[in-house]
Amino acid sequence: MDQHYIQNINFDFFLSREVKAYPVSGTGEKAKDPIFGLTMGGSSQASSDLFRWFCVESGSSNNSPILLIHGLPSQAYSYRKVLPILENNYHAIALDWLGFGFSDKPQPKYGFDYTLDEYVASLESVINALTDKKVTLVVQGYFSPIAIKYASNHQEKLNGLILLNPPLTINHAKLPSSVSVLSNFLLGEIFCQDPLRASDKTLLSCGPYQIKEDVAMVYRRPYLTSGSAGFALNAISKAMKKQLKGYVEDTRAILMDNNWSVQTTVCWGQRDRWLSFDGVEDFCKESKHRLVELPMVSRA
Repeated sequence: MDQHYIQNINFDFFLSREVKAYPVSGTGEKAKDPIFGLTMGGSSQASSDLFRWFCVESGSSNNSPILLIHGLPSQAYSYRKVLPILENNYHAIALDWLGFGFSDKPQPKYGFDYTLDEYVASLESVINALTDKKVTLVVQGYFSPIAIKYASNHQEKLNGLILLNPPLTINHAKLPSSVSVLSNFLLGEIFCQDPLRASDKTLLSCGPYQIKEDVAMVYRRPYLTSGSAGFALNAISKAMKKQLKGYVEDTRAILMDNNWSVQTTVCWGQRDRWLSFDGVEDFCKESKHRLVELPMVSRA
């Protein structure tokens, strides 16, 4: 695994590394964009053997690992202020999902189709590549059901699970309009190629805050660099629209199962415009999970 120190995306002096995990299932053919059928650049091609994941870490590898998993549509950069807080007691690792940030963004049908089932399997691969120790998972938003599905099959590998505004109720099983529109035929593909709509407008729609220009540029950069980020966002939006309801139902069943043994905490920022707090408190009481309410916190 290649390791180096980086400053170019405001991860000041954190150790970054490229981790290779999850086998490529494509044919190796050159990827073509789905609109015009033109051959895409190298950043849209799948690796020849294993996908490349961008990870940033802080703290000693001798400490217990805690894996920070970003939400939709974000990247590891969203944990930039959390990493230094954790480094004294943990080996903190933040990763970019496939299709996001600085990880591989294979064109759909050329190695990775961005289904939720593929994300579960790929999460298992990257965790195995990162550590052989028991890990604590921190996961945000609409990617939470993926981590929960993984955790349900590997409870023995987890020290704990922290869910940040996860979809837990039936009302959460429907994507917000600002994300759902990204899955629309042709219109969604066009919107996903617009850096301001794909990053700024989508992120701003989920909470009452403003993004500083230097921060916004980090989130925009993947969309400015290549069309592959936009096509990946379009693909995961389509997959979420189709599969999210079933995954939310599975999430509820898993967390309420008497065999669920992972120490679990739900942290809820009440200013989230995408995921309503209604029903969350009742669910946590019924499923006997710890709930921490954070009135002044929203997505960052």
